[in-house]
Amino acid sequence: MSERGDHFYHQATEAPTSAFDVSLRPPVFSEFQGQQKVVELLTMRVEAARQRGDVLDHVLLCGPPGLGKTSLAHIIAASVGSQIHVCNGPQIEKAGDLAAILTKLERGDVLFIDEIHRLHPKLEEYLYPAMEDYKLDIIIDQGPSARSIQLPLPRFTLVGATTRSGMLTAPLRSRFGMVSRLDYYSEDVLTDIIERSAGLLEISVETAGAREIAARARGTPRVANMLLRYVRDYAQVRADNHINAPVADAALALIDIDRDGIDDMDKRILEAIIFKFDGGPVGLNTVAVAVGEDPSTLEEVNEPYLIMKGFLKRTPRGRVAMPAAYEKMGVPAPAKAAANADALMPDLFS
Repeated sequence: MSERGDHFYHQATEAPTSAFDVSLRPPVFSEFQGQQKVVELLTMRVEAARQRGDVLDHVLLCGPPGLGKTSLAHIIAASVGSQIHVCNGPQIEKAGDLAAILTKLERGDVLFIDEIHRLHPKLEEYLYPAMEDYKLDIIIDQGPSARSIQLPLPRFTLVGATTRSGMLTAPLRSRFGMVSRLDYYSEDVLTDIIERSAGLLEISVETAGAREIAARARGTPRVANMLLRYVRDYAQVRADNHINAPVADAALALIDIDRDGIDDMDKRILEAIIFKFDGGPVGLNTVAVAVGEDPSTLEEVNEPYLIMKGFLKRTPRGRVAMPAAYEKMGVPAPAKAAANADALMPDLFS
């Protein structure tokens, strides 16, 4: 049972979009909750482009998984009244694949490339003239008979989404007219999101019950909606289809998720650093071996939340447990943990 909580978070942050997610996507900016600065800026830029009769500039959305990048891309397309074409960076393997996508676009269309940082560097070269000059340079044949032809493209908007903005090349990043970073959501905003989702799914939930779910949602709407679906099933079987605070607490305790949103894998990470490696610093690969998980999963799924909650710190020498982590594990923090909190170098968080 201790592995089920981690399964929920891993599924919610990395799984492809499901019909459940789509049904809960806000259709317009006014219904998108949270990320106020990003939404305000996007709304202004979209309205300005509409008033000029122009095409919206290219947009790059950065941030951890599940914060609403895909939802915002669909809202942008709906707001400008155009079609959205969705693809994933790793799925575009050849220049011909990219050319086929670009040549199907019409004026004002939105091309949404998810995980754009995983686009092959050679394919980026084709995007540069497409984004700047709305032209596509294609090389035909090989060797002495090779020749280049240039195809005009309609003005379009590229919306890129990335969870690893540091992996984007500088030339590609500089071609986006707007770069926005999405941050984790507060508990209050997540409570509102859960109540909205519950209304759409016709789930009976009290505000206190929604807040219990929000507290465990790791600041992420996708996780909140996944947990809401799970608690709905629990309430259907054991609580007469009604979610209040005790019901939500009991349901989430069943999958080992505490009120800080910490699951079994998070606890194993903290325990390994504190008890096996004397609080750190310790390298990511060493921690991954100790807990039996892939390093990239720890880095992208578990660590960001542990850092945000103040349990963990990334340093040039490795991962270090903070005083809050010792308190969480119920052990006294050594003197060096307090020193780490004040004297260690800045986070390496990209």
